[in-house]
Amino acid sequence: MRNTAKITTAVLAAGALTFGLTACGSGTDSASSSDYSGPLVVAASPTPHAEILDFVKKNLAKKAGLDLEVKEFQDYIVPNTATEDGSVGANYFQNQPYLDDFNKKRGTHIVPVVTVHLEPLGLYSHKVKSADTLKSGATVAIPNDAVNEARALKLLAANGLITLKDGAGSEATPQDIAKNPKNLEFKEVEAAQTARSLDDVDAAVVNGNFALSAGLKPAKEALVLESAKNSPYGNFLAVKKGNESDPRVKKLAKLLTSPEVKKFIEDKYAGSVIPSF
Repeated sequence: MRNTAKITTAVLAAGALTFGLTACGSGTDSASSSDYSGPLVVAASPTPHAEILDFVKKNLAKKAGLDLEVKEFQDYIVPNTATEDGSVGANYFQNQPYLDDFNKKRGTHIVPVVTVHLEPLGLYSHKVKSADTLKSGATVAIPNDAVNEARALKLLAANGLITLKDGAGSEATPQDIAKNPKNLEFKEVEAAQTARSLDDVDAAVVNGNFALSAGLKPAKEALVLESAKNSPYGNFLAVKKGNESDPRVKKLAKLLTSPEVKKFIEDKYAGSVIPSF
């Protein structure tokens, strides 16, 4: 059993409320406090982020003089709002396009520290064995947040299932589809729900962490899988602007990009999660 703090719904709601109150009264881009005493609390998605952090906590942190606490979150919102309001000291769950969109829309000041890994996005199905056997009118679930929705559509376009309009970028939606030869219907759901929707749709585009959490094996079971080459979607450790110099954060950044962590990722995830360092 992992020594990882689980976050209840009530706590998540409280964290979100705290963020709302502090955001309204804050006019600064930087961290409001330079008190770096106590444990470094890191918000993370359960798989693989919290698993990687747990490996660091159990095997590397003590020797490096780092007191590390890991808190799991099931969504993509609260880890950033909790980092912004100081409920946690850092987070580890997201990529640059998602963070850019989040900061822009919510007025937060989260910045990356070090990139650790890539989770290839994949198309999965419980009903067909290959993407080209999807029937006309098939329903495909895709994440409903701006960045991951565009990323999902680009994955489908790269594999010939749809064609996007010229200029469709990091905020592409189904309205940006130019050609849809299979007349696919898209069901927009929260990213965390895409894997759970597989029994209700013909196929779903699922983020790597949620695929792993659902017991899927991206390297083996994905009908199509995102290429890791030149990908902008590496997942990184992030903090509120101004906290990059926190000595605890610097220690964790070094540990997360150590040979030991690289070997752990390669051995545990067998290509479903790829080290980015």
